[in-house]
Amino acid sequence: MIRETTDAPLLRRNSFHVDETAARLIEFDSADDLDAVFGRGRPEVWYALGGGNNILFTQRFEGTLIKPAAAGIEAIGEDADSVTIRAAAATEWDDMVAWCVDHGLWGAENLSLIPGTVGAAPVQNIGAYGAEAADIIHRVEVYDTHRREHITLGKADCRFAYRDSIFKHEFRSRTVITSVEMRLGKRPAPNLAYGDLLSHVEARGGASLRNIRDAVCTIRRGKLPDTDILGNAGSFFKNPVVDRATGERLRSEDPSCPLYPAADPAKCKLAAGWLIDRAGLKGYRSGRVGVHERQALVLVNFGGATGGEVMALARHVQSVVLDRFGVEIEPEVNIL
Repeated sequence: MIRETTDAPLLRRNSFHVDETAARLIEFDSADDLDAVFGRGRPEVWYALGGGNNILFTQRFEGTLIKPAAAGIEAIGEDADSVTIRAAAATEWDDMVAWCVDHGLWGAENLSLIPGTVGAAPVQNIGAYGAEAADIIHRVEVYDTHRREHITLGKADCRFAYRDSIFKHEFRSRTVITSVEMRLGKRPAPNLAYGDLLSHVEARGGASLRNIRDAVCTIRRGKLPDTDILGNAGSFFKNPVVDRATGERLRSEDPSCPLYPAADPAKCKLAAGWLIDRAGLKGYRSGRVGVHERQALVLVNFGGATGGEVMALARHVQSVVLDRFGVEIEPEVNIL
């Protein structure tokens, strides 16, 4: 079934609580519905909207938002070491993680409590606590609006990288993700090297799936604001990847500067939150927007702010960090 709304209000469809509208919103229940949607003619401007948790509307969207509505999880394959599941695009990501933990399957637990839908996860290659969606994604099922056909992309075809994928480049405004297949392990494989996750898990009695999930949820709730109470999109900025010389320079200036390995051995990853904090901006407020007092990566809407106000704050943060450290930080959030 297809439901279409004109002048669609978006206040409750984005976690930043920005009060904008879209010229048209189309919600669909089945992947086959997309044949009918795009059979009418491909909209000149359109965007696939998931849960609205990683997006900032800076103005009225003068196009068509395409939103999947089908949710659900099923096991579709199994071998000696793993189980493959398929989750429909509108499934809440954390519901999928909870399902995996409840069924004793390893690989998703570090990604607990990340807001958003399964269909949005491959686009951003979401990640947390030393894990990424790409670690467990096996295949992604999409509708190609140019060819008007359903296709399946293998993991390599998705070109996953740090907070990046083909869906942010060639396939942006071309494909609609309808479901995601993920491969989870049957045998224990705890990933506890990131931050203070190990100590939290040990305090709960050791590295079980349930203990890891509970620890991640506790840490996230302690650092990140509830989107139902305070408008935000989680981490607003990517952790910047810089050359080793820059990383070592910052470490020499302040030994507490975190350095993480990058895909390129000649480079390293910095913690954007640490840079923003050390620049004196944690807790900074400008009118109706600000930098969260507990997590400097998070920009918040205290109520009634426009997307333009959020972007003005983001540019200020970028400018201060660049002046202080000589490092550019980029938004992780999709800007429309």
